[in-house]
Amino acid sequence: MRIIRVFPRKTKATPDDENVRINCPPGLFDEADEIHISVAFTWDLPRAEWLEKQWRSVAPVKIGGPATGEKGGNFIPGMYLKPGYVITSRGCPNSCWFCSAWKREGREIREFPVVDGWNVLDDNLLACSDDHIKTVFSMLEKQKERAQFTGGLEAKILKDWHIDLLSNLKPQRIFFAYDTPDDYEPLLDAAKRIFSAGFLSPASNNIRAYVLIGYPKDTIIKAKNRLLSVLKTGMFPMAMVWRNEQGYRSPEWIKFAWPWSRPACISAFKKELA
Repeated sequence: MRIIRVFPRKTKATPDDENVRINCPPGLFDEADEIHISVAFTWDLPRAEWLEKQWRSVAPVKIGGPATGEKGGNFIPGMYLKPGYVITSRGCPNSCWFCSAWKREGREIREFPVVDGWNVLDDNLLACSDDHIKTVFSMLEKQKERAQFTGGLEAKILKDWHIDLLSNLKPQRIFFAYDTPDDYEPLLDAAKRIFSAGFLSPASNNIRAYVLIGYPKDTIIKAKNRLLSVLKTGMFPMAMVWRNEQGYRSPEWIKFAWPWSRPACISAFKKELA
């Protein structure tokens, strides 16, 4: 069966094989048994509906993806994410007000058979069973690329044996998160323990923290202080501007966040802080 996958927008994770189309109607020679429109962001849903109308003459069309609010199925390597990106579990036991993952996937972790990849995008990998985590790390050790945890690891539940696994793996990049005030102390503790283990250093800029900014009642001064406090831990802060359900972000916040989402600018801030 030939499936053409259509994406309303291209990201770093979007596949680029011959059966992928980006935000366009069918070409003269496009033929398929099914058309899958994959939507990552809710604000792209109107465009997905337009694309569905364009492609329905070619083959039956299905619209899916995180933006639809439907639970994700078993992960298929290379299908809706570029090869190398991998999801080994879905769901998160937390219920953060700003996050859609637990609303979509549930608070009970669903673990999948572990397949090859090096960029882990799980909702909350460290909330998985010990055996599953160890299997994921064993898989990562065998990959041709150094591991990345761009889906993020939760500092509150980071254990010493997790750090031992990370130390053996020597990943290229790890992301944590600073979304709410109670995230800071665990973040600081995680930084100290990881740097003490010696497999990453503050100078490498490869241990990073997403910092949520621009949400209701947030201020530029408060956000800047949070970003600077992450920088002081030795981690690399990356500003993430809050969006409402329609995908709107304040232009003021976008302007403020721009240098705090650019590694070169953040490195300059780091030198000034030192």
